[in-house]
Amino acid sequence: MQQAMQPMQRIKGQWRDLVLGQLKELAREEYNLEPEEIDASQLVISTPPEEKLGDLALPLFPYARTFRNAPPKIAEQLCRRVNAAAAEQELGTAETAGGYLNVRLNRRLLTEPALAAVFEGGEEYGQADTLSGVRTVVEFSCPNTNKPLHLGHLRNDALGESVSRILKFAGANVRKVNLINDRGVHICKSMLAYRTFGDGATPESEGKKSDHFVGDYYVRYSRWEAEDSDAEQQAKAMLQRWEQGDPETVDLWLQMNRWAIEGIEETYKRTGVSFDAIYFESQTYKAGREEVLKGLERGVFYQAEDGSVWVDLTDIDLDQKVLLRSDGTSLYLTQDIGTAIQRHHDWPFERMIYVVASEQNYHFKVLFSVLERLGFEWARNLYHLSYGMVNLPEGKMKSREGTVVDADLLLDNLNEMAVSEITSKAREDEISDLRGTAEKIALGALHYFLLQTSPNKDMVFDPAASLSFTGNTGPYLQYTCARISSILRKAEASGIELPSAESLPGDLAEQLAHPEEWKLLKQLAAFPEMVAQAAEALNPTVVTTYVYELAKTFSGYYHEVPVLRAESPEQVRARLALALAVRQVIANALRLIDVPFLERM
Repeated sequence: MQQAMQPMQRIKGQWRDLVLGQLKELAREEYNLEPEEIDASQLVISTPPEEKLGDLALPLFPYARTFRNAPPKIAEQLCRRVNAAAAEQELGTAETAGGYLNVRLNRRLLTEPALAAVFEGGEEYGQADTLSGVRTVVEFSCPNTNKPLHLGHLRNDALGESVSRILKFAGANVRKVNLINDRGVHICKSMLAYRTFGDGATPESEGKKSDHFVGDYYVRYSRWEAEDSDAEQQAKAMLQRWEQGDPETVDLWLQMNRWAIEGIEETYKRTGVSFDAIYFESQTYKAGREEVLKGLERGVFYQAEDGSVWVDLTDIDLDQKVLLRSDGTSLYLTQDIGTAIQRHHDWPFERMIYVVASEQNYHFKVLFSVLERLGFEWARNLYHLSYGMVNLPEGKMKSREGTVVDADLLLDNLNEMAVSEITSKAREDEISDLRGTAEKIALGALHYFLLQTSPNKDMVFDPAASLSFTGNTGPYLQYTCARISSILRKAEASGIELPSAESLPGDLAEQLAHPEEWKLLKQLAAFPEMVAQAAEALNPTVVTTYVYELAKTFSGYYHEVPVLRAESPEQVRARLALALAVRQVIANALRLIDVPFLERM
């Protein structure tokens, strides 16, 4: 279900209308201005940087030119009027702070509606409708079939999966796609090494995960190439035989691709990554050739003396780019042209997002420009979600040399570290499935760490830091949920009926009067807005920052304020309702960033 207007949205709307109305009255009565001269779009509501400054802030600086007066003076004149009007509607009070009008809300307007919204929404609380129905394709992962997934893929997958979930939560109709790079000379290199050195071995005979088995031969080829100058030429010859449909070469290609893809799919399943459609480069690499030739006929492109086809993008500072070689064969760019067109044919989208490393920034600028010049209007809504490199503290990865940070091995190591962390705290007796819980902690540590850095920045993944049960980490958020779950179990064990959407305690504003409770309520009410912001920015960091602040606030609250030992049964139930709401919102946020929820750890 789509959520109706949330309490905080409604309250902000009420205050904005009130202040705007009084601003127009001030303009008319004190400045001889017409109400139409007041630009409503300039009145923006923000959140003060500190709690002591209030709950909302309305900067008046944009109106200094209109009023020909200093913003602090405008704020002072406006404040009296606003407070008189707000008192009639019981909305709260306003005060000045320089050129700002700061607002303190009537807590009754938010407390019960905010908790009711969380309880009624449940797993759907926080849904926005800002992208309602927008058909959006998200392409991510795009592995090669000559090696297993590595740490770089894990960041790509975490971003792609999380952005897809956030967009869907914001109302978009999302289609997740993957383009598997299953052809080319790099694929033939692992095939050639296997044919030369494999001696009929299989993943089963070697006891290896199938994509790792294939990857070993890619590394073996690299060593062989350093020893034999003819290796490169043999790999190119194998690619020519594959393109010519040589049965023996194609059979070997099919077998090794199957091994690679089956292994990669196991990793996807392990990490919670899935796709709605999968494309293969072997099926799309020629698809753009016809479109380029059509563009050549229409004069969109030009042909060089050697027969190659080019596009001139110098008018937008992108240089000239070859689209077809002199022998008529396609390039990666040509392939991507055809693939984009095919995707729109398969599922007419309004927007497509490519999750690809920043090394390809230029490539996508060219691709989008070429598609626009070919006349595809939807090309204006293509977006490259560019992200930085990720490495371990030891340094940069090189797959040809076998120095990549293997995804499965990294997850295995994180799992072992999580087991050690649990046993060191003597908590294994509280957990029925130690290994299963450790796996969820490992995934939480990995995904949260990868997503808490803005996509456009390079980062270093520190496994030990990611697994800390304290601080800004996935396990800390999981532990907060487990701690709240423990409180709720204790309450039920003592005979207390937990609140529900149908049985919320009465007079919540009076029972939840502590400053930290008010802070939590405002944070809960802000979640739908955070989802909308994350969707607009295509940035899961908005969610990670929000959910950490919420968990941190609750942890401080829990240490300072008794929940089960509150002053009255009514207050106990009110605080349990707040705890339940906090757990629900953290769980909803964790789902958006692919961090497993845990009730015990």
